[in-house]
Amino acid sequence: MTASLPPYESPVPGSAREAAGLPDPVTPRYIAHQGGPENPSVAALRERFGVAVLRSHVMWGDTTVFVDPKAVHDVIRFLRDDTAHAYNYLVDITAVEYRDTDQPLEVVWHVRSLPWQRFLRIKVELAAGSALEVASVTDLYAAADWLERECYDMFGITFNGHPDLRRILMWDTYNEGHPLRKDFPLRGRFSRAEQLSQALKIDTSGGYSTTELSIAEAFNDLPEDMKQRLRAARAVDPAALALPEDGR
Repeated sequence: MTASLPPYESPVPGSAREAAGLPDPVTPRYIAHQGGPENPSVAALRERFGVAVLRSHVMWGDTTVFVDPKAVHDVIRFLRDDTAHAYNYLVDITAVEYRDTDQPLEVVWHVRSLPWQRFLRIKVELAAGSALEVASVTDLYAAADWLERECYDMFGITFNGHPDLRRILMWDTYNEGHPLRKDFPLRGRFSRAEQLSQALKIDTSGGYSTTELSIAEAFNDLPEDMKQRLRAARAVDPAALALPEDGR
């Protein structure tokens, strides 16, 4: 069993610390564990996209590469389509905003290559005061649809080219801002009474897209063995599972 490490080195007087060869007392212990081999896909990105690949680093074995926001769609498409990389699984899309207002807000894509068993984190930096806009990758990964909507909802990032960019966690008429931004008040911008009043006025009748409402039709696209399992479950308890007519 590996012993857990404290998050920081114990404070030691400067001269004694230097004599003992200890790091700065406020340096996180995990700094010693940085490094390791860089994901080979980064070298291919540098060769293909040149200065659009800004920098990269490795932390705990995971590689992060920073790219120019204007090039991120081309970078991700290359990583997906080139068979030498084949990042065919979009894990997540999120964002990071730091408390230092001068530090850029980061948009983050996590992609994984199942054939090559590689993971890569891609980041772009959006400078403070600039438009919070990047290209959508919904044309590359269907999973990006809801992930980009969540990032838009929580952080206010616009994904240009998204087919249906609207809130997904908060209701469409929610107007208090974006809850994961650092300037968002802990209790919200409005009183609890006003929040409740607005929530009660929500019209949910038009809150779903045609795709979301027709999800039952996806049954016909399932593998045959999964269809059989679903049919068996329905036979045990018909009320537990509603299938389309073709699923009978």
